[in-house]
Amino acid sequence: MQFDVPFFLNFVFNPRPALLFGLLTTITTTVVSMAFGMLLGLLLSLCGLSRFRALRWFNSSYIFVFRGTPLLVQVILIYFGLPHLINIDLFPQTVQVFGIFPIQGAIVAGVVAFTLHEAAYISEIARASIASVDDGQRDAGKALGMPPALLMKRVILPQAIRTMLPPLGNQVNGMFKATSLLYLIAVPEMMFISDAVNSVTYKTFEVYLGVSVYYLALTTAWSFAQRSLERRYSKGFMPI
Repeated sequence: MQFDVPFFLNFVFNPRPALLFGLLTTITTTVVSMAFGMLLGLLLSLCGLSRFRALRWFNSSYIFVFRGTPLLVQVILIYFGLPHLINIDLFPQTVQVFGIFPIQGAIVAGVVAFTLHEAAYISEIARASIASVDDGQRDAGKALGMPPALLMKRVILPQAIRTMLPPLGNQVNGMFKATSLLYLIAVPEMMFISDAVNSVTYKTFEVYLGVSVYYLALTTAWSFAQRSLERRYSKGFMPI
C-alpha cells in the first residue's frame, strides 16, 4: 500500500462539512468545559484553603478521586453508569438547553465529565497560586478594612491569576486533545467523523494523520494565544 497524497491533501484542505462540524464541536466542548471547570476549580481551591477541616477534607477527597482515575473511565461512568445507578435517563438523545437549543445528550455528559475532571487539576493550580501571594498583601488589605470577599477579588486573585495562566493554558491544550475520547459515546467530534470516513474509504493512515493536523493546528493556535496573554499580563494585574 502507498500513502495517498491527493486524498490526504483533500481531507485536510477541502474538509467535509461533517468534519468542520466536528471541529466546531471540539472547540465548543473545550471552551464550555474549561469555563465551568475553572469556576468549580476556584471554588474547590477556596475549600482547600478554608480553616474548616470538613471543607479541606472534601477538596482533598475530590482531587484524590478525579486525578487518580482515567478521564475515559469518568466519561463512561457518567454517561453509562450514573443513569443506570439512579435509574433516570440523565442524558437523552436530545437535551433542551434553556428550553431553546437542542443538544445531543452525550455532549452534555462529556461536558459534565470534563468539567469535573478539570476542576480537580484547576483546584490545585488555583490553590497554589493563591497561596503564593505574599501575606503582606493580605495584611495590607485587612488594614484598609476590606472584607474577605473584596480582598480576594481586588488584591489576591489579580495577582494569583498571573501565576495561574501558564498551567491553565496547558490544561486548555490538554482539553483540546481529551475531547477525542467523546467518540466512544458517539459524540460527532473530529475523531468520530474521522472514524466514519475511515470505515468508508479504508484510508486509515491518511485519515488519522489528517485529523492529527487539525488537532495540531488547534493546540498551536492556542499556544500563540497563551503566550500573548502571558506577555500582556506579565507586568500588570489582570482586571477582575
